[in-house]
Amino acid sequence: DDMGNLVKQGAFDRLLLHPRSTVLQLIGKALTLRRIGRFFQRAIVLAWAVMNLDIDWTVLKVLLAAFKVLCGACFFLGLFVILGTLTFWTTETLEIMSALTFGGIETSKYPLSIYRAWFRKFFTMVVPMGSATYFHVAILERTDPLGTSVTFQWFVPISGLIFFILTLQLWQIGVQHYRSTGS
Repeated sequence: DDMGNLVKQGAFDRLLLHPRSTVLQLIGKALTLRRIGRFFQRAIVLAWAVMNLDIDWTVLKVLLAAFKVLCGACFFLGLFVILGTLTFWTTETLEIMSALTFGGIETSKYPLSIYRAWFRKFFTMVVPMGSATYFHVAILERTDPLGTSVTFQWFVPISGLIFFILTLQLWQIGVQHYRSTGS
């Protein structure tokens, strides 16, 4: 969120001097006690759901659930990487990206099946938010109202990881085009 200020003030130059990845440094800078508290709150809710849902847990389902959490986190982190990357060219964070980041978080709170077809396709194929947050029916062993296959449901979480890797590549392009303020 603070990337625009870092670029305008020339403070991003300091990050380039450190021997660590600039993305890793920015993630560490943004890791606050409030965010750690949110993580634990969500982990408690997930643990409660796992214990109280009638699911026949197998090793594969446990691995899938853990992989879905990891890939979902990668997806949302990728959205923020894109938001930061755009500041290399605009020097301001764009509100359209806030619609994707914070709007995506709000959108993911509801089942993907309630949205119109064009919206579902956009948030599954273009910005894979739905892929990272919705397709849990493989774990629940329920029929997907959207009609996706079980194979699709098992492999779709990887789209969040792929999205993150692509955003890191975009970040590298942005860093290569970064021009310091000269101050």
